[in-house]
Amino acid sequence: MTSPASAFRATQLPALLGWLLVSLAAGAVGAIASADAGSFYQQLARPAWAPPPWIFAPVWSVLYVLMGIAAWLVWRERMVRTTRAALVVFVAQLLANALWTWLFFAWRQGALAFAEIVILGLLVLATVALFWRARPLAGALLLPYLAWVGFATALTWAMWRRNPALLA
Repeated sequence: MTSPASAFRATQLPALLGWLLVSLAAGAVGAIASADAGSFYQQLARPAWAPPPWIFAPVWSVLYVLMGIAAWLVWRERMVRTTRAALVVFVAQLLANALWTWLFFAWRQGALAFAEIVILGLLVLATVALFWRARPLAGALLLPYLAWVGFATALTWAMWRRNPALLA
């Protein structure tokens, strides 16, 4: 007879690590696009409420870990009818998440970055709702992410409008 701890390690731990990897991979794709983000961010006319550049990496790291845990919790609810749809929307929002960094920092497309982050916010909201239905804790784990994307939407708008020469 196997212990609950060894059963967890054999089945759930690889899945948890997989979902964490998927989430952190989206962050890595964004990190590639934001290699020069620090210097570019310093060049931008920023609103007084804009955070310092050093805050973004730790905040996003925590958010990606929370996303991975939330996805794993939903994945574990395989018998729930909405699980597959929830995970498809989750992956879609991860793709949109990674795309924003390319639009804003690598390609410096302010208007497209703003439009895209609005879509990202809607995808995150849909993910929260679907995750909540499958497993309320999973939806709750995404609430800080939803709040941060809302903040990032306002910041994207403000910086795009203040920097027409740097952000097309």
